[in-house]
Amino acid sequence: MTVVLMALSLAACGSRERIPEPRPSIATASSRDAAICYADLHRDGVDFRTLPDKDYGHGCGLSGTVQLLDIGVPVNNLTAVRCGEARAFATWIRNGVAPAAYQILGSQLVQVDSMGSYACRNVVGSARNSDKRSGHAIANAIDIGSFVLKDGRRISILDDWNSPDPATRQFLQTIHTSACKRFGTVLSPDYNAAHHNHLHLEDDSARFCR
Repeated sequence: MTVVLMALSLAACGSRERIPEPRPSIATASSRDAAICYADLHRDGVDFRTLPDKDYGHGCGLSGTVQLLDIGVPVNNLTAVRCGEARAFATWIRNGVAPAAYQILGSQLVQVDSMGSYACRNVVGSARNSDKRSGHAIANAIDIGSFVLKDGRRISILDDWNSPDPATRQFLQTIHTSACKRFGTVLSPDYNAAHHNHLHLEDDSARFCR
């Protein structure tokens, strides 16, 4: 158990921040919503395993989370993910990113490099919200750093967001737009310096796309 918790704590964007005073326990996902979500993943052929709920205190914990095992394209560095976030992510990769890679860049998507999902920490890069827990603290956000193509190219947010190659820029802008249709919050390098090297994808109701 200690090894698992250490692994979870290491996965996320940004740097460590202090843990604030204890807050109420995390809101739990309803069993009905979770059951519907699990059924959706099964229907879509997503291989996953459910994870036990855990309240780690200080506003951090897992509720209604899964570990994605196979969504059709290998994704590394993912640990616990809330089911709704996992559903949106799998749909985005399959129906948004993979087709865009083939249609715009002319090569098959063979790997997605994530920068993690769960991490007990606060929002980073925003002085106004620095005392608030990040979506990562409840496993409701995923950070994506790069995409690997069959022809060997690696398209990264850090190196290629403002690429001199028009097709590469089009690919990244297309998948960004696609993500904004599926996630409540999408943050890119256009938002702030804290997101210079990844896309932050969060399943909430904020309707905030930058």
